Amino acid sequence: MKTIQILVVSLLYAIVSVSPAVAQQESARRLLAPEDFSALKQVGSPVVSPDGNWVAYTVRATSLEENSSETRIFMASTEGEEVLPMTGVGASATNPAWSPDGKYLSFLASRNDGETQVWALDRRGGEAVQLTEIEQGVSDYVWSPDATKLALLITDTEEDSEDDEPQPWVIDRLQFKRDYTGYLDRLRTHLYVQDLATDQVTQLTSGDYDDSQPVWSPDGQLIAFTSNRTEEPDSNSNSDIWVVSVENPDAGATLLQITTNPGSDSSPAWSPDGNYITYVTVTEPELIWYATGHLAVSPATGGQARVLTSRIDRNVSSPRFAENSDDILFILEDSGERHLASIDRSGENFERLIDGNISLRDYSINADGDIATLIGTAEQPTEVYFGSGRNLRQLSYTNKSFLDTIEIAAVENVQFQSADGTEIEGFIYKPPGFNENFRYPTLLRIHGGPVSQYDFNFNFDAQLFAAHGYVVVMTNPRGSSGYGQEFSRQLWAAWGVKDFEDVMAGVDYAIDQGYADPERLGVGGWSYGGILTNYVITKSERFAAAITGASEVLYRSNYGHDHYQRQWEMELGLPWETPENWERISPFNDVANIVTPTLIMGGEHDWNVPILNSEQLYQALKRLGRETQLVVYPNEHHGIRRPAFILDRYQRYLDWYDRYLK
Repeated sequence: MKTIQILVVSLLYAIVSVSPAVAQQESARRLLAPEDFSALKQVGSPVVSPDGNWVAYTVRATSLEENSSETRIFMASTEGEEVLPMTGVGASATNPAWSPDGKYLSFLASRNDGETQVWALDRRGGEAVQLTEIEQGVSDYVWSPDATKLALLITDTEEDSEDDEPQPWVIDRLQFKRDYTGYLDRLRTHLYVQDLATDQVTQLTSGDYDDSQPVWSPDGQLIAFTSNRTEEPDSNSNSDIWVVSVENPDAGATLLQITTNPGSDSSPAWSPDGNYITYVTVTEPELIWYATGHLAVSPATGGQARVLTSRIDRNVSSPRFAENSDDILFILEDSGERHLASIDRSGENFERLIDGNISLRDYSINADGDIATLIGTAEQPTEVYFGSGRNLRQLSYTNKSFLDTIEIAAVENVQFQSADGTEIEGFIYKPPGFNENFRYPTLLRIHGGPVSQYDFNFNFDAQLFAAHGYVVVMTNPRGSSGYGQEFSRQLWAAWGVKDFEDVMAGVDYAIDQGYADPERLGVGGWSYGGILTNYVITKSERFAAAITGASEVLYRSNYGHDHYQRQWEMELGLPWETPENWERISPFNDVANIVTPTLIMGGEHDWNVPILNSEQLYQALKRLGRETQLVVYPNEHHGIRRPAFILDRYQRYLDWYDRYLK
């Protein structure tokens, strides 16, 4: 386990001295309120220009009044002198990219009530120009190296119907539904190329497969992409890296398969010399989501691939070759942090280029080695940075003016032992003005996943609870990512056992430190956070209030109803063959043990963790005469998106906890 590090660079706030004027300013700061979620803007998608002078990025803003959000594109000078809005209000713009010749800044947008198309701003001036006119729209795009073509991802069109009335869904796929998508049809997403001089669009791939993540070869003759082209793609998690010739007019006739690993191979990137392709690989697909994603490299013509990060035993993402075609950069998830790291093609010379108590979420690198990154800390949501090491500097300050008015909770990174002696990491948020002589009402908040982690990134939920007078305990129990494959896989077919022990150890740690009042404990979470909450309240009577969001309780009822059939089968077996596995881990069987007042929440159309589960839990608790309430958000899926509903959820969180803990 890592030790706590102190950043020398200016990523974290540091108090050097406090003058009377500064102290007065600090006292004028107010506490965070539920509606403040809409004041915080989300910064994303940094892309550095070919000349290294600018970084384009997105900013998503939320309007409570209009009950909607909108994304705009900005660009910041790498000298830190200017920040310029590049798109206006009224229509969202996403996926910014620079043309390789540096002449255009492009993006995806749906304007004039049309489908999503590729647009471009000429850096010499003028309005944005629409580059594509695809009837069904474009889902993604990539510039060719010579800036004369675009690779496009386009989904098949539905057959025209003469009847405007709704038509029945006719289903014949093994995987037949997905949250946010609905029932799945045979319309697939394929790879196309558009010549910008002639506007001619050529289809490169076809078949009953989905294609994604296209990347051009350095010479512009080939495109590598990701696709599951097995006989029954719905039956497995396989995906491979494929290469197609741009000049081949017969769509999909000639494809070169680069990888043959039975697990997921994704996120391809070419070496600048065109000889290699690096990618992320899962070598143990039988472990489903508990498996670690490693960095790998293969000859660009196929052949023997090499896994480079087996010894590191941490999840990697977003690989990119450096200009020397030897070093590979990637994002490394490690023990509550996310860093930018590199390793060479031989698997040696591993190095962390940007590290510390940070959460590095995205990055971009140009041919000159200029790096733009997206970094968040416990005290600051993600912002755009440029450079690395001692030359790392912040370019965007999107949320600074708002945060300067708010008193932020102090965050303590802690390690403690679970019941079996395993070291567990967590974060404790202390209310502003925390007094060590008092014990505070305390909330155990559990992350989703389960293969995910709390890290050094700004957490609005925890900050809001702390501002409302709660100590907040957030742990990374067994099953979490960031601590190696074995740490994650200990949840295999054993949910609610070791992870229960770990989160309870976090609560005990906060009590032992004198932070938490053991008589005023609350628990809650969303998705797997809600699932583990259900285990907690069936196993323990220590909590005075619980909130379980988008959770599961009776697992057999999910088979054929949610979108995880393959994963359920691999972990628990077929429900008619191994019913004991499904029953053994279902919290519903112990629902009579629950005495904690429980607020149950979810989205009406959630097909990730269907509302059926919440309804079953509510019905059982109501029948048992327990204190409970069910809140269902209309037309919402697994994540709640409407700003009015997000605010409603925060207000209900606070009301429920306050009622029983204060």
